[in-house]
Amino acid sequence: MKLGRHRMAEPVPEPVLATPRHDPADESVRAGGLRLGELLVDAGRLSASQVVAALRAQAEQPGHRLGEILLGQGAVSEHALTATLAAQQHVPLVDLRLVGPEPGATALLTEPRARALVALPLSVAEDGTVRVVLADPTAEHVAEVRAAVGKPIDVQVAPASEVELAIGSSYRALTGIESQVKEFQIQDEVRREAAKMETAVASDAAPVVQVVQRVITQGLRDRASDIHIEPQEDKIRVRFRVDGALHDALDLPVSIGPAVVSRIKIMGGMNIVERRRPQDGQIAMSVEGRDVDIRVATTATIWGEKVVMRLLDKSRPLYKLHDLGMPTDIAARYSQLLHSPYGMVICAGPTGAGKTTTLYGSLGEINSPDRNVMTIEDPVEYTFESINQIQINEAAGVTFAGGLRSILRQDPDVILVGEIRDVETARIAVQSALTGHFVLSSVHATDAVSALHRLLDMGIETFLIASSVTAVVAQRLVRRVCPHCKESFTPPPEQVEFLRQFGDSATRGDFAHGTGCNFCSQTGFLDRIGVYELMPVTEGIREMVLERASHEDLRKLARSEGMRTLQEEAASLVQAGITTVPEVLRSIYVVGG
Repeated sequence: MKLGRHRMAEPVPEPVLATPRHDPADESVRAGGLRLGELLVDAGRLSASQVVAALRAQAEQPGHRLGEILLGQGAVSEHALTATLAAQQHVPLVDLRLVGPEPGATALLTEPRARALVALPLSVAEDGTVRVVLADPTAEHVAEVRAAVGKPIDVQVAPASEVELAIGSSYRALTGIESQVKEFQIQDEVRREAAKMETAVASDAAPVVQVVQRVITQGLRDRASDIHIEPQEDKIRVRFRVDGALHDALDLPVSIGPAVVSRIKIMGGMNIVERRRPQDGQIAMSVEGRDVDIRVATTATIWGEKVVMRLLDKSRPLYKLHDLGMPTDIAARYSQLLHSPYGMVICAGPTGAGKTTTLYGSLGEINSPDRNVMTIEDPVEYTFESINQIQINEAAGVTFAGGLRSILRQDPDVILVGEIRDVETARIAVQSALTGHFVLSSVHATDAVSALHRLLDMGIETFLIASSVTAVVAQRLVRRVCPHCKESFTPPPEQVEFLRQFGDSATRGDFAHGTGCNFCSQTGFLDRIGVYELMPVTEGIREMVLERASHEDLRKLARSEGMRTLQEEAASLVQAGITTVPEVLRSIYVVGG
């Protein structure tokens, strides 16, 4: 028996391919169709030996399809497998980067049903036939989708990951919010006449409650880190910060603004009567099965109260160091520093630079059953089962300084201080590092050298800093070029000149940018990657700290000892086609090379 229509150089054992247990994904819906393995070999995507190995693995894993086995082994890409399945089943491929569902088509399937079926209705023809894209074009699955839609369907195929992305971007939590706003306006008019404004946010079924819920839900779906609700003269603007950049989400009428703010304040345990002073609050809630912590901050503007909600999705995975974007050599050196028995490692960067994520990745590196690891944070963003975590509570008198003192009486080996904000916390952290504890903390600073100067500016003695700090890692987050619409390009002369500041080699490479597609909301970027600057505190740097050397002198010495700056690391990412020069200029404070 031959595996394909053409003669193969390698014979295939008859028993393996003649196994009586057939995979539904291997069967054609049309008579005379070829099996999946044969088509992959004929297309040159796999060798016969690879298919035989996958079939043997499938025999040992009942219930798993051949395609799943091949993907798991890394033998074939998802796109190649999908293209082969489309050819096998005689259905066309659709590019979901460029094609989206028409209004009303998605209403034929609920979002949970669409996710369960990995199928998305795209359009409805005049004769009632529904064009549906799905990942599995086998006869059984097509019949299941047809029954769910309740109409005749015209099947198209796309990779499962792309169908899932399209489902996420097509089903908007904000859909129908206009009706909730209109209902609020009607009720608001009645309340005004009855002078009963205090009931505006009392009921969970109230329109304003639904508006706030939908805004938060959509923010989570869009991977937003922050939601901004901003009053303006003629509207309430709602914006999401996604991958570090703000995007308009929707506009609300001015009349609903105060009720939205009051609803958020009630959820955050804040004072709804006080509208002039800034307030902070915290919300813990569950959204679509995900536990979410939301930090709320309000402030008064000339048009009313502005609200910013920072979303902390507790279902996010904890990243390991090699997943954060650290180059291999920096990750290896940083890991060595983390295993010091005592001392202090500082993570520096502005708000939203990913410092907390790096600190938790660091804890994951050094946490072990024989160590007592304790943290003090505001708020606790991730939870570890084997780590003792303390939440700051100013109202109850639990501050960073006070909490840190209590931790020192708990026999700790490793201490994580979420942020050094004041001289008292800094002094206790430094003294802890000098008395046999390993301390991790973050500081708001522009780069690694600036972090040391921040401690000096707080009034910490030079000899204490020189003796306690073992390393500083500064970081930023830059947006990645979207892998779905990524294409090579030649950067313009001004970008080449910018890269030339960081060495001639930085002006040569696989430059790329995103052209914009449905998966990245036409931005050309999807997700972010860390940019790191690691400065071990060597004997030379300690001497310069004792002498209160200038920022520039310390920086020059660190670079002479091998430190690569944030700008140099970012230039290497541009060179590798991971990000772009405009993104580096947007995200990283650039000083002269």
